[in-house]
Amino acid sequence: MERPYIIGVAGGSGSGKTYFARELHRILGEHHCTILYQDNYYIDQSHRFDGDGGSVNFDHPSSLDFDLLAEGLALLKQGKSIEVPIYEFATHKRLQKTITCEPKKIILVDGILILDSPVVRAELDEAVFFDTPEELRFKRRLERDVVERGRTPDGVKKQFDLQVRPMHDLFVQPSKVHAQTVVCDLGEYSEALQAFTKKLCI
Repeated sequence: MERPYIIGVAGGSGSGKTYFARELHRILGEHHCTILYQDNYYIDQSHRFDGDGGSVNFDHPSSLDFDLLAEGLALLKQGKSIEVPIYEFATHKRLQKTITCEPKKIILVDGILILDSPVVRAELDEAVFFDTPEELRFKRRLERDVVERGRTPDGVKKQFDLQVRPMHDLFVQPSKVHAQTVVCDLGEYSEALQAFTKKLCI
């Protein structure tokens, strides 16, 4: 098998990066492409969690097991399958069961902090960064966390103000310098999707 080509898809929470990764995955097809999500690699926080919008900082790099993610990417490059952890946001536990990920021709790595991590960056062949205005990022995050993760609007707002915004400014936004492609608006989004589709067309 040809060595997988690994693309990092980064940007702030609610930036549109996950939608882009999923749309590119849909276009390329399940047989040729797979997605690894940073969110699966959270360290178990169940013993520290103190309420919605509490003190656990999920947007700091230390909350994630990037060594395990980088190790998995290295194995996929070797043509080996890996076991991807499952993080349950309702309980903040890393579950015992895992998801088997097989090597594919294209591997997309989705996450806000993946370009901040040197060990993960070392495994990427290229990266795209979604540079989206804060107001739009918060709107999308609010909708997602309330609907998909059962959170309260107050908790989401508190977490955004105390953790998401400062961590974005400190870690996420500066990591943009490591991306070969930066997407700044909806017009560029469509252009980027077309460009990657053409480049990666199987």
